[in-house]
Amino acid sequence: MPGENLSRDEARTRGRLLSVDGYDVALDVRSAVEQGEAAATFRSRTTIRFRCTEPGAASFADLLAPSVTSVTLNGRALDPAEVFDGTRIALTDLAAENTLVVDARCAYSRTGEGLHRFIDPEDGEVYLYTQYEPADARRVFANFEQPDLKAPFRFEVTAPEGWVVLSNGAEEGEPEQGRHRFAQTRPISTYITAVVAGPYHYVTDSYRRVFADGTELEVPLGALCRKGLARHFDADDVFTVTKQGLDFFHDHFDYPYPFGKYDQAFVPEYNLGAMENPGCVTFREEFIFRGKVTEASYEGRANVILHEMAHMWFGDLVTMQWWDDLWLKESFADFMGAFALVGATRFTNGWITFANRRKSWAYRADQLPSTHPVTADIRDLEDAKLNFDGITYAKGASVLKQLVAYAGQDAFLEGARRYFKRHAYGNTRLADLLSVLEETSGRDMAAWSKAWLETAGVNSLTPQVTYDAQDRITELSILQEAAAAQPQLRPHRVAVGLYRRRDEDGALVRYARTEVDVTGPRTVVAELAGAERPELVLVNDEDLTYCKIRFDEGSLATLRTRLGDLEDPLARALCWAALWGLTRDGLVPARDYLDLVLRFAGRETDIGVLQSLHTNARTALEHYSAPARREAATRELAEGALRELRLAEPGSGHQLAWARHFAAIAASPADLQLLRGLLDGSAKIDGLEVDQELRWTFLEPVASHGSAGEDVIGAELARDDTASGRRHQVRCLAARPSAEVKARAWAEVVDSDALSNALVEATISGFVQFGQRELLAPYAPRYFAMIERIWQERSIEIAMSVVRGLFPSWLVEQTTLEAADAWLAGHADAAPALRRMVAEERDDLARALRAQACDEAAAPTP
Repeated sequence: MPGENLSRDEARTRGRLLSVDGYDVALDVRSAVEQGEAAATFRSRTTIRFRCTEPGAASFADLLAPSVTSVTLNGRALDPAEVFDGTRIALTDLAAENTLVVDARCAYSRTGEGLHRFIDPEDGEVYLYTQYEPADARRVFANFEQPDLKAPFRFEVTAPEGWVVLSNGAEEGEPEQGRHRFAQTRPISTYITAVVAGPYHYVTDSYRRVFADGTELEVPLGALCRKGLARHFDADDVFTVTKQGLDFFHDHFDYPYPFGKYDQAFVPEYNLGAMENPGCVTFREEFIFRGKVTEASYEGRANVILHEMAHMWFGDLVTMQWWDDLWLKESFADFMGAFALVGATRFTNGWITFANRRKSWAYRADQLPSTHPVTADIRDLEDAKLNFDGITYAKGASVLKQLVAYAGQDAFLEGARRYFKRHAYGNTRLADLLSVLEETSGRDMAAWSKAWLETAGVNSLTPQVTYDAQDRITELSILQEAAAAQPQLRPHRVAVGLYRRRDEDGALVRYARTEVDVTGPRTVVAELAGAERPELVLVNDEDLTYCKIRFDEGSLATLRTRLGDLEDPLARALCWAALWGLTRDGLVPARDYLDLVLRFAGRETDIGVLQSLHTNARTALEHYSAPARREAATRELAEGALRELRLAEPGSGHQLAWARHFAAIAASPADLQLLRGLLDGSAKIDGLEVDQELRWTFLEPVASHGSAGEDVIGAELARDDTASGRRHQVRCLAARPSAEVKARAWAEVVDSDALSNALVEATISGFVQFGQRELLAPYAPRYFAMIERIWQERSIEIAMSVVRGLFPSWLVEQTTLEAADAWLAGHADAAPALRRMVAEERDDLARALRAQACDEAAAPTP
């Protein structure tokens, strides 16, 4: 029988055959504490009531479990040894109406998949939570693991007494001898069911709404985290954003929140940012800030809260039929998160962050060899796992932003409202959404969909301008291009802005603007003919469409000298993003981008943009700079970062951002001495509070340059012997420049599965230090020798972390590229998902080689 990788064809067959009336799931997790470190399994008893359209037919239920105690189908006992193969339970001779009861021993997880068990090193307390998407509910209870077989769920959890236990439904009554019973849910998919259990710190509030027709809605709110994080937990801010979001979505969706209560659990060792389990949303606990962070971190958390809340309608109430239409929930949630962030909260610059960060993720993904249409071809669950990517999320959201400009916001939102009411608690495909949007907008959605949702790739838009003798525009046109591999040209609704300096203060400001529909390879913007010569032409001003922005020569020259003078923060962010795209494409040398960062990043007002510039500068330095000038570039960038750190307003977010950036690129003896001084108190920077998180940030580069041994790192852990401290310690230990250290770290990740998901991630992060290329070089051939084994032996989450994290991207050489090509050529029969990841990493490596060649060609002769 096939293994755990369910195919689309199998799901379609089962979906036509079966419909599910309900689940009763009883879990007993007392072993999580009673058996201490040895706890391996828990009892799971599931009763499924389902119907079959073809009595006498055969099908199967899904279960990933070490053992099955009993299986009963319609009162008939089945031999587990005969019907259970480790991944599936064979069901034969089905009746029109069926009852399946499965009693099993399921395994606790240390990989963040299924029911994850975490022991807090600070106090020894045990915490549990579930994470299923796309198909790990079968690690916790027997089910039909596909999104279209929705059903009501009723959970019962027996846990150690005194624990907080939550599920999707509200708890019914008081627990009896640790047994918690939860109200039956509305019909939902298996992957969004949830259980959270442990001695969590739990805070409550409530949301109340009176609708125009006089009806009232009251939603109990909860927020929880580990007890060890309670002193850092700003639940009031979480509740504020939650209430603002519920108001916003009620205003715009005209469909009351459908799932009763609204708990938000911040849980340890979480693989994702968050998960939209209705009534019991889970988040990574790093959103609880242990030290000072910039306002961008609070904005990021608010955006995730709103993203997951949008899923209550897009994804939970109405769910895609199969993972091909994953975008029907993720693209909408990504767009709605930013839309609500700007419309409902204090973070009014949310569209700047969207343009600067989310779209950058999309542009990268859309230029990889694995690029795919927004609505994808998902053959199986491994495909599905990899399609939680920049295209499904950020490109889809960008396309929806373009759709709002194309169809109009009112028509778009009215389409959403009809979509919810028409398909509530059901499953949909692309055509279901397009039909309501055609109704509300009057636009040809089939043509729009074909151009934007059913084709891959990103277009480039470049202005072409001619002038008369009086320096007025005679013609401004926009040239649209596409990559040869994805030649589709698309309709773009764009704003074109003309900018010039303002006499009184020299600021670069917009003096003319128009909107135009770009179609085909060349579009004339007639409305701007006759305008005075601009210093900058910004295509896609206000970021209405999804495209790579290019510049004419005059505009590019202006940006090289006056980028910091651009007054509008969104326009400035778009120009920064476009310049980074040119650098990644090998059209602007890395040295020029780093020079722009050195000259203008200190004037950047938006903290999120500034932090992205720091990230990009480090990437340019490590991947795109010519090797011959990397040492000098590192020194220049570190000197610039230290200068801006000292100039920044004391105690400001900008000061903190510059401190982190300086630490990330510090390499000289003087730089490292300053970091050591900041750690031991012998050095001070006015206003910079070196809290525990910043101490770890400073210690890692000190360790990676051989200036902090195991004793120093151990002493730091003694100051912070917490779950977070343990992860930082592991990272710092693996960062040390020693062959023995690297061998040990490699073995812990590759040759053993003893580490949890969080510690695997921390070890890989410490292992990969770009200043240690020679030390790491021997691991390039070892990487290609081990990845197929890792893919076969480890869970997909861990395998993905290892395959991506240990790819030898730190060795940007032709030999590394050839090794990747040789592996791909020699492993044509490897798992498609594995081949995809290697091909993506190989593409990034090839891009880095091209960028380095560009930088080398631009460098002056020594």
